[in-house]
Amino acid sequence: MSFIKTAVITVALSAGLLASGLAQAHPKLLSSTPAEGAEGAAPAKIELHFSENLITKFSGAKLMMTGMPGMADHAPMPVLAKVSGSDDPKTMVITPKAPLATGTYQVQWRAVSSDTHPITGSVKFKVK
Repeated sequence: MSFIKTAVITVALSAGLLASGLAQAHPKLLSSTPAEGAEGAAPAKIELHFSENLITKFSGAKLMMTGMPGMADHAPMPVLAKVSGSDDPKTMVITPKAPLATGTYQVQWRAVSSDTHPITGSVKFKVK
């Protein structure tokens, strides 16, 4: 095999490995507490567990009340909450400033890891 052909194959393989490594660097939501669609008591905090270490200054979340008994047609209402990191750099913690009332909620999150590409999503749950 010629030197040029070997060099071209090496560069192509290296580029492929680099691209696959970057694609895997996006944080993915692995789980949440409460879980998506869960119904139960009001949580004191909400935890989002990701596949990658988060850059906390670029990551964040908003907690919204999306429904309450007797008021099915109201617009989503922001809920005051503190968003912080955790001892585990792959975990985001959302702590409501006051106990959550009966109703449905959505956490809208934005996660940024070492590749600096923001990934967004949401988790919905219900407080009984």
